[in-house]
Amino acid sequence: MPRPDPAAVRAIATHCACLNVRRAARAVTALYDRVLAPTGLRATQITLLVALERAGPIPFTRLAEVLGMDRTTLTRNLEPLRRQGHLTLRAGRDRRVRLATITARGRRTLTAAIPLWEQAQRRITGGLGRGRWNTVRRDLQRLAGLAGEAENLESEGADS
Repeated sequence: MPRPDPAAVRAIATHCACLNVRRAARAVTALYDRVLAPTGLRATQITLLVALERAGPIPFTRLAEVLGMDRTTLTRNLEPLRRQGHLTLRAGRDRRVRLATITARGRRTLTAAIPLWEQAQRRITGGLGRGRWNTVRRDLQRLAGLAGEAENLESEGADS
């Protein structure tokens, strides 16, 4: 059985964009999870509450788009918050549309979480330096855009 090219294996292990972004994302998420633990929120949950606070009642599908999540992942992430009373899901005018809304309890939890989030954020931005963080943030947005462009090109190619 042939073995993979050792140079290619080394290149993937050290230079793979997906591997490196995921590794960094896991480490950053773990930091935010530790810091937010006293509120009972995880890093993924505070971003959901922030999105709901900013948007007001929002169709479930639109919330998934705003957060860049598929509906299955969003459902899995929203359900614990719904059970804890941080948000509600209800039918919209069109019964096929479900609206997500932050509750008063969700706002109180978000309010308590913000100073902890700020602490975690300062650790990251302070460690990198504000200018470097702004560059990294823009680079991550560009990277997400490039991945989206590749996804669009793949789906266009499937239609040909």
